[in-house]
Amino acid sequence: MSSTGRYCEFRFYEELNDFLAPGRRKRTFRHDFDGTPSVKDRIEALGVPHTEVDLILVDGDPVGFDRLLRGGERVAVYPVFERFDLTGVTRVRPRPLRDPRFVADVHLGRLAGYLRLLGFDCRYRNDADDDHLVVVSQSEARILLTRDVGLLRRAAVTRGAFVHATDPRLQVREVLDRFDLHGRIRSLARCARCNGVLDPVDPALVADRVPASVLAEHTRFSRCRDCGRVYWPGGHVTRLRRRLAEVGVRL
Repeated sequence: MSSTGRYCEFRFYEELNDFLAPGRRKRTFRHDFDGTPSVKDRIEALGVPHTEVDLILVDGDPVGFDRLLRGGERVAVYPVFERFDLTGVTRVRPRPLRDPRFVADVHLGRLAGYLRLLGFDCRYRNDADDDHLVVVSQSEARILLTRDVGLLRRAAVTRGAFVHATDPRLQVREVLDRFDLHGRIRSLARCARCNGVLDPVDPALVADRVPASVLAEHTRFSRCRDCGRVYWPGGHVTRLRRRLAEVGVRL
C-alpha cells in the first residue's frame, strides 16, 4: 500500500490487457499510489504505452492524460477506436489519420515491405535508431510501428502502435484491421525496396531492364519514381495474393 493510503480501481479493455501482469488482465484491480499523479503516469506505470490508449473514463467521464488522481476513482482505459465514430468524446490521441502513413522500426522490415506492396506509405531503414524513428514520426506525422514498448512510452511519440504478432503476414493483417485499411489496398502502388511511388511505363522504355521472356508475355509495367526498379504482374503477385489470403487479406 502507498504511504498516503491512496488508491483507485483500474480496468483495461481488449488488447491493452496484453501489456499487464497476468493477474490484472480482463478484470478490475486496485492500484495504490502516492501524491496526485496524472492518469497517464499511472497507466504507463502499469505497463501500457500511452500511444495504445484512445479513451479514458474516470468515474464514467472522459478525461485527458493530464487528469490528476486523488484516490477513490474508477478508471476505465480503452484502446484505439480508429474504426469507430467517437464524435463529442474526449479522445486522448490526436484525431485519426484518414490517409495514414507509417514508419517501422528495424525489426519490422518484412512488414514494411508488405505494406508498401499493398500501396501504403511506410518509411523503413534497417539502421535507424530510436531517436531517428521518433523524429520521423513527429516531423512527418507518421504512425510509428514497433514491438518495443519502451519506444512507445517516449513522451514525444504521439502516434504509435505496438505490433503484437510476430509473423509478418499476421502483422500486416493486424495493422490493416487496427486502422481500417482493407478498403484502401492498392496492389503494386509503391516500391517494396524504397517506398517510392510506382508509375505506369511504356514497355519499350524498360526493354533493357527486364528479361526478354517477361517482355514477350506482359504488356503492363510500372517503374519506381525514386530507384527505377521495374515491376510487372507476374508470378510474384500471384504468390503474394495467395500468402496474404491465408491470413484474411484480399488484394
